[in-house]
Amino acid sequence: MTSTQRLPFLKGHGTENDFVIVPDPDGRLDLPAAAVARICDRRAGLGGDGLLRAVRSAAHPEARAQADEAEWFMDYRNGDGSIAEMCGNGVRVFARYLLHAGLVEAGDLAIATRAGVRRVHVAKTGDVTVSMGRAELREESVVVTVDGRSWPARNVNMGNPHAVAFVDDLAHAGDLLAVPPFSPASVYPDGVNIEFVVDRGPGRVAMRVHERGSGETRSCGTGACAVAVATARRDGADPTETGTPVTYTVDVLGGSLSITELPDGTVEMTGPAEIVAEGTFTPAWMGAALA
Repeated sequence: MTSTQRLPFLKGHGTENDFVIVPDPDGRLDLPAAAVARICDRRAGLGGDGLLRAVRSAAHPEARAQADEAEWFMDYRNGDGSIAEMCGNGVRVFARYLLHAGLVEAGDLAIATRAGVRRVHVAKTGDVTVSMGRAELREESVVVTVDGRSWPARNVNMGNPHAVAFVDDLAHAGDLLAVPPFSPASVYPDGVNIEFVVDRGPGRVAMRVHERGSGETRSCGTGACAVAVATARRDGADPTETGTPVTYTVDVLGGSLSITELPDGTVEMTGPAEIVAEGTFTPAWMGAALA
């Protein structure tokens, strides 16, 4: 971009997991990690847990193969600028943005992500439902440790990696400012999202999460899905064997998400998504961020 161009942005959140949205339909904007981190900085930038760049799939090299199935690609970046495969709350906010901008009609649509195409139902108002694909439960044994306490963690992949630990008290997760130690490190060579979970009653759990590249966030959509699947298996439920769907309400710091695992193994997530602001970056600030 030139020094006189004003780059548009929007700000949105899903259960208080917040994102900066940058429209770039033709894929012309180069956003290096340092620029994303500066945009997401809560004191020196706009602030956000991550950034969603909206690009037509045909215009992005990582999504061209999905262009026939999904017109729009969610180029998701963590708050530190690193690239991530998937973000469940981000997909809901991305869908809400597409509707807000008049780029799609209300109803069913497909969104391309690095974890594959995600099917979404977005109403004109209210919640957004995302088909998150199947959870992959891996057999590697993982242990998470905080302040001298250790717990076994379930290794669940929702297009991105998760370690789900059941604890007696969410305070046992500590401050979550740094990545909680886990072992063996070789299980997650590219890092991991770590969820700490407590029971809240039949069909209901609560969680805190340290998101890879972002620290503790108010919510994590893929994490809530991983938690629901791990809880179902702990409770002896597997819809692929029983043919009966299983639904859990997952309370996060920013609200609640409804997660259903279907008999075919597909996981559906339903929750709110809001666009709260839109504007433009000043050319001088954005030019410095991209320099």
